[in-house]
Amino acid sequence: MDFQVLGPLGMLDKGKNIAPTAPKPRQVIALLIMRRNAVVQTSELIDELWEDGPPTSALTTLQTYIYKLRKILVRHGGEEVLHTRPGGYVLHIPNSSVDLHRAEKAVGEGKATLRNGDATKARELLAEALAIWRAPALVDVDRGALLSSYATRLEEFRSRTLEMRIEADLRLGHHRELVSELKSLILTHPLHEHLHASLMIALHRSGRRHEALEVFRVLRQNMVEDLGLEPGEELRQLHQALLADAPVGPPFETRQSIQTVPREGAVSGATGTRGGRATAVDLMLATVPAQREATGASSEGAAGKAGPVPPPPRSAPDGHRTAGGSTAPPPAELPADVGDFTGRAPVIEDIMLHFRPPEDGTVRHAATRVVVIAGMPGVGKSALAVHLAHRVRHLFPDGQLHVELLGSTAEPRDVREVLHGLLRSLGIPDTLIPANLEERSKLFRSTTAARRVLLVLEDAATLTDVRPLLPGGPECAVIITSRRRLHGLAGAQSVDLDVLDSAEGIALLASLIGRERLDEEPQAAGKLVELGGWLPLALRCIGGRVATMPGLPLTRVADQLARSEDILSELRLGDLDVRSGYDAAYDRLSRSEQAVFRLLSMLPADEFTAATVADLLGWEIPSVEHILDRFVNSYLLKIVHYNNDELHYALPPLTWTYARGLLDSTLRQDPRLGADACQGPSCG
Repeated sequence: MDFQVLGPLGMLDKGKNIAPTAPKPRQVIALLIMRRNAVVQTSELIDELWEDGPPTSALTTLQTYIYKLRKILVRHGGEEVLHTRPGGYVLHIPNSSVDLHRAEKAVGEGKATLRNGDATKARELLAEALAIWRAPALVDVDRGALLSSYATRLEEFRSRTLEMRIEADLRLGHHRELVSELKSLILTHPLHEHLHASLMIALHRSGRRHEALEVFRVLRQNMVEDLGLEPGEELRQLHQALLADAPVGPPFETRQSIQTVPREGAVSGATGTRGGRATAVDLMLATVPAQREATGASSEGAAGKAGPVPPPPRSAPDGHRTAGGSTAPPPAELPADVGDFTGRAPVIEDIMLHFRPPEDGTVRHAATRVVVIAGMPGVGKSALAVHLAHRVRHLFPDGQLHVELLGSTAEPRDVREVLHGLLRSLGIPDTLIPANLEERSKLFRSTTAARRVLLVLEDAATLTDVRPLLPGGPECAVIITSRRRLHGLAGAQSVDLDVLDSAEGIALLASLIGRERLDEEPQAAGKLVELGGWLPLALRCIGGRVATMPGLPLTRVADQLARSEDILSELRLGDLDVRSGYDAAYDRLSRSEQAVFRLLSMLPADEFTAATVADLLGWEIPSVEHILDRFVNSYLLKIVHYNNDELHYALPPLTWTYARGLLDSTLRQDPRLGADACQGPSCG
């Protein structure tokens, strides 16, 4: 049996790939292959599989994965391969059965041969090693911290191998054949000095000294603009030699090595070119993000009409003692409820079941109840969280706490300071609050262990920020909102909040501008809901404007919005601003992810697949799927259905509008880029 990690994961038995298809078993076997013939600790496997925190069933689940892998191996004659050892597992396989070992052996021989002066044999061995790579290492495996470090090391090893093969080619006088390859490589390594030096030498030896000098000029300009640095001494000496038309010897044989860490704005292993030729899209991915009009502060919209009236609250509790010995009332920090909250009835009922105590008065939960409400910008997460908190506050007489974590902004709250504020709200004097984050978290759990406290955490970015803030008592509860999916919080009820349906959208508009006006123009009302993308925040902006103009026909308002060249600018009212929510989500993406997000607006908004995106970008499908998963987790993209072994994605209407505006802005900044980008079949 052969094992492959230099590209897609492979376990080959007589040429057939028998590797598991489920993501997590693939992670397990990949890590075992990388650490073959050595024990991989159970804790390492769990950390690799669940970076954000393992579920309570992690060990049992891991054992299930090992059992399934053993079944696969036994079925194909490998019963003595995967062994259980104290504290972990070991995969006993010959090194010769792993493609990585064969590549390392060929590179070692090639390096020694090159050092001994036999460039012909060295080139043959190094080319043989490079041919073993079929794609970036472990390209189709979900990677945690350990596998990511191995993949990075393997790509660096591949780059060093390529550098030595180029050196051998230059020694053999293959400079003309190298020019096109090196030009392609500097597109994906635009700041790498050694590659540029090799290209300058190849061009010079091909009688193209003026092009070699231009390569140096472009590199120097990029380094000064992007890094604030001049090229290194060796490259400057090469430049001076070319200016003087002096003989140029071999490139820097033993000096620099290619770094595979991409330039900011490029995706490692993703921005590959087809046929060695960079596409216009590859060039777009390295452009500076579009300048966007500054907008107001981010705000989360509120959705409509109040639900059933909550039961009468219990009598107020006794409160807690302050530092001076007086009794202070329990904290009641919830923001005001939304008076015209509309819709969400099934979601509210489902969450209320999570909160409602059993009729016999016994404690149903052994741990703090947690609800995570996540969704796209403007979908009404904050409004729902606050509305729910008011519905259940009578169940938490020892206090209701509210914190804005500001996780989607450039300046999120310091968790340590948040804990300080929570402890003070619960009556702990400053003199008793420790300075250390861990100690503050322990004190918070101890303080809440015997209390009934409700905590609302708005705009959380990661579970790392949330976990220290969780109370310690089984009769406490937490409502969390986030613009990202927060995976890995054991026992939490997750709510993926979607946009309103048409009836709920109409009801929200009716609460803002009056039912009579909607009944007079029902088609225009439906059009307004559609133009607002069924987003509560957008509909509040529309309804708020229309309410100030009682005589204005709704048909005219709908026509004006439909004709607007920048509808997101219309969806702003006071501190309500749809665009600012998208700006916050966009700013959290890397530069390369921002570029891909802009380019998605070139596709049909209602449905596309990873293969469609890969065709547009010129990337491999696994690399595209990784980016699309990030967008899905950030609620910038929706999975609409699964068909023919493919996920089908869609951009929500206003998300598509936002992405298209960014793309248009980018193209206006560089007309040449716009012309290049429209050479392919995607530009009608």
